[in-house]
Amino acid sequence: MTSARAARDSGPAQSVTEISDDEFALFQALICRESGIHLAASKKPMLVSRLMRRVNTLKLDSFGDYYRHILNDRMNEMVRLLDAVSTNETWFFRNPKHFSFVREELCPLWGADARDSKRPRRITAWSAASSSGEEPFSLAMSLLDGLPGWDIRVLATDLSSRVLEKAEAATWSIEKSGDIPPRYLKRFMLRGTGAQHGKMKAGPELRNVVTFRRFNLNDEFWSIETDEPFDLVFCRNVLMYFEPKRRERVLRRIIRRLPERGYLFLGDAEGLTGFDSMRLAAPAVYTARANPDLGRIAADGGPDRADRKGAR
Repeated sequence: MTSARAARDSGPAQSVTEISDDEFALFQALICRESGIHLAASKKPMLVSRLMRRVNTLKLDSFGDYYRHILNDRMNEMVRLLDAVSTNETWFFRNPKHFSFVREELCPLWGADARDSKRPRRITAWSAASSSGEEPFSLAMSLLDGLPGWDIRVLATDLSSRVLEKAEAATWSIEKSGDIPPRYLKRFMLRGTGAQHGKMKAGPELRNVVTFRRFNLNDEFWSIETDEPFDLVFCRNVLMYFEPKRRERVLRRIIRRLPERGYLFLGDAEGLTGFDSMRLAAPAVYTARANPDLGRIAADGGPDRADRKGAR
């Protein structure tokens, strides 16, 4: 028995609060291999803060012990690890110009094509890093408002099982209502009463069009429940954390899921270089260079944050 183990067995458990450089390198490689996320050396304190509670709950002697525990229980503990390192900051209508582009540019264009029998009255969208649900529900609101009576389907996926549970509950603090345009808030959101006071919940019209699934963009083989191309893919503020080769692989696989008239939305800090078949349609919005609709799009701004106030 080692002296460290003996000390732990003979008295109160000592909290593990530090990770060695070698242990950090093990986690760094494991997390990148499993999720595509690259943790820079500056993220070492963040990793400690997010894993320390789990290490101590398991009464392990070190982060190295936890690393080996993960390898011995990949089915369950790997999910916990990836949940812990995922960044889940989000809010409704984040980057409102993207949702304005969908509502004010794409919806009228698609509506005109449907009236001319050039396309079906159906839109399939994918929120590929949906976090706690604000993005896919924002997208669903924009599409339902812009294309009444259409078949709207939004697939929402995320690496983190923990945030997907929150997303499927579709319930948030009423404080988040300030990020939602008032007309959408009135139509799509329900205000909580009694025990739910101070909360709001997505109404049934909204919940019926969004489907949540756990999905790892870095998986070797993608298993998405539909083979139908996506008219829209939102993959925003996630690929910036990937190492370059893995980021490029994910982008190529997403682009293969887009039809010629499909659109890819990225974060403002993310670009699409080296993809000659794609071009910019609006800020951080990309489409096929051959898209015949480009001449019909006059991409402009959208409602700014100051215009989106109020709650039911």
